[in-house]
Parts: sequence; structure tokens; C-alpha cells
Amino acid sequence: MTNRSLSAIVLAAGQGTRMKSSRPKPLHLLAGRAMLLYVLDALVTSDVERVVVVVGHGAERVTKKLQAEEPDLHLSFVEQHQQNGTGDAASVGLTGLPDDDGPDSDDEHVLVLPGDMPLLRPATIASLVEEHRRTEAACTVLTARVPEPGSYGRVVRGKDGQVERIVERVDASPEEIEIDEINTSVYCFRRSLLAPALRRLSPDNAQGEYYLTDVVSVLRSAGYKVGAVTVGDAQEAEGINDRLQLAAAEAELRRRTNDRWLAEGVTLVDPATTYLDSTVRLGADVTIFPGTILQGETSIGAGAEIGPHTRLVDCVVGAGSVVEQSNGRDAEIGVDAKVGPFAHLAPGASVPDGMVTGPFYASGGPEEG
Repeated sequence: MTNRSLSAIVLAAGQGTRMKSSRPKPLHLLAGRAMLLYVLDALVTSDVERVVVVVGHGAERVTKKLQAEEPDLHLSFVEQHQQNGTGDAASVGLTGLPDDDGPDSDDEHVLVLPGDMPLLRPATIASLVEEHRRTEAACTVLTARVPEPGSYGRVVRGKDGQVERIVERVDASPEEIEIDEINTSVYCFRRSLLAPALRRLSPDNAQGEYYLTDVVSVLRSAGYKVGAVTVGDAQEAEGINDRLQLAAAEAELRRRTNDRWLAEGVTLVDPATTYLDSTVRLGADVTIFPGTILQGETSIGAGAEIGPHTRLVDCVVGAGSVVEQSNGRDAEIGVDAKVGPFAHLAPGASVPDGMVTGPFYASGGPEEG
């Protein structure tokens, strides 16, 4: 696969009204990072040449945040000014890609995926792209099988096993509602066929919107092949629409983070009560005791012991140091120091190498004293 043959469109224009927040939905935090960044992370290893992010609600804030984070992707942004559905959003996204009328245009493909699926793994996207290219399909849909499909669109297959259409829950018949295979809203399209199919969409449905899902039936009616890849872990397909789903996704991301550090040789005495942002860095042989929260750009040196009941935000802790039952923010602790119990380190505080603070130590930062 050549890098030039694959692009991606990430749909991140929705307001997310069920979040009941002034913060744009793509910027809600999970383990210390914006939700949308996890989706972009999943694209990094898939040889995607460029990514177009479709923004809408809070467009300026979303754009500035992603530009500041500088993910390892070639990003561009286009704005969907009116929320006319996912089909319209995909059409807007295509305007952010270069023209596809070159000699190799038939071998160009485009991923389309939502910006609110932070649990999606890179390997899942890679397998979708691989199957799409292997079968030479016009479209390949990522699906999942779940015991309670809820509001997700149902995947309707023909007798040959190919996907015939995707029907939204509100438009489904009683028989279609019983289908347990759902659409994840992640697709890989042959790019030369996507734009013509989008132009044939109609808003004649319960929502009065242009559904991207209808592209499947448009392609099938034109005689093209539509395939599917079923994700092994249905949890990856879960989108975030409210605070309850946000909390569930955060719990899963923190579990993955803890598992990664355990595999790297860090001791978590009780992973269930250890909260590590995905941006935290830990050295070898670090021990973290129960009730510890490490956030932001916190860095812990090799052999340090942190906790129990300690919270550090954007702090640096030197190798071999011990920090127990204490709080710190934007502070620095040297090598082989002992801090706490019940210490408070204000922004700018610095604990020298080898210092023993004793209990109830408080530092007001560089201007103290």
C-alpha cells in the first residue's frame, strides 16, 4: 500500500447536546486528552497520507486544539456550516482533499469515521483497510455484533452475505430492529465512487437528513460490492454521546493505560484505584500505591514510590524519591527526596535532592519567603 492511496475524513462537527456542556464535544477529556485525539491516534499507523477533520460546533476551538497538539498526521480542516447529516458532512470533507482525477485515481481510497469513538484501536482500522483492498470492494463497513443494538443502525445482508443496506433504528421495520449486527459508522470507500454516491442521497427519512449509511444501498443498487469487517471487541465501536458513555470510555482507557505500564515493569499495588493520564511518564521499577492520581505531564523517575492517596499534576519526581499522602501541581521533586505525609506543593515549588520534608510540609512556590 502506498501512502498516497489512502486518506481519511473524520466527522467532528456535531454539537453533542446530550453532553450538556459549553465545551465542544470532540474536546471532552478522557484520561487527560481530548476525545478526538484518540481517534487520530488510531489513524497514525495506517499509512494515511492526509486527514481532513470536518468541524462545526466550536470549530475554532477544535481547530486550535488539534493544531496545538501537533499529532503525527497531515491535518486539514473544513467546516460544515449547517448540520445536515453525516452524508453532507462527508461531502464537505471531500472538499478538503486534492482532486482525484489523476492516473491512479481508481486506486485511491478514503476512510470515513466519527470523531467520538476513542476506544477504536489502530489494528482494527488496519484490518478494515486491508480487507477493503484485498476484496476490491467499493465500500467496506466496520460492523459489530451486540446483544442490545439500541439506537445503532442495523446491517442488512443479502443471501450472498454482502451488505445490502444499513437502516437507521428510527427507520427500521420490526424485523430489522431484531438484527444484532450494527453499523459502527467507520467505512473505507473507493474514493472515485464516494462523491457520485453522495450526490444521490436524499433527506427522505425520519430525521430529514442526508445519511452516509445510504451510500451503501446506492452502491449496491449500482452493482458494486459492499463488504464488511466485524470488530472482535464491540466496545471499540461505542460512540460518546453523553456523560455516562464518557465515564465508561474513560474507565476503559485508564484500564488500557494501567495494563501498558504493568507490562513495562511498573508496580501498581491496586490498579482499580490508580488513575493515570495517558500523558504521564513513568520510569522503571516505579511503585504506585492505592488512591494515587497522576495527571497532565507528570513524570516519575525510576524506582520512585508514589502514594497512597497522592495527587500530582504536571509534576516531575526524581529517581528514588518517595511521595506519600500529598498533593502537588507544577512542582519539581529532586532525586532520593522524601515528601509527606500531607505535604502540599504549590506551582513552582522545588524540593531539592535528598530532602526530607516531614509531615504537613507546605511550599508556596518560588516566591515563598
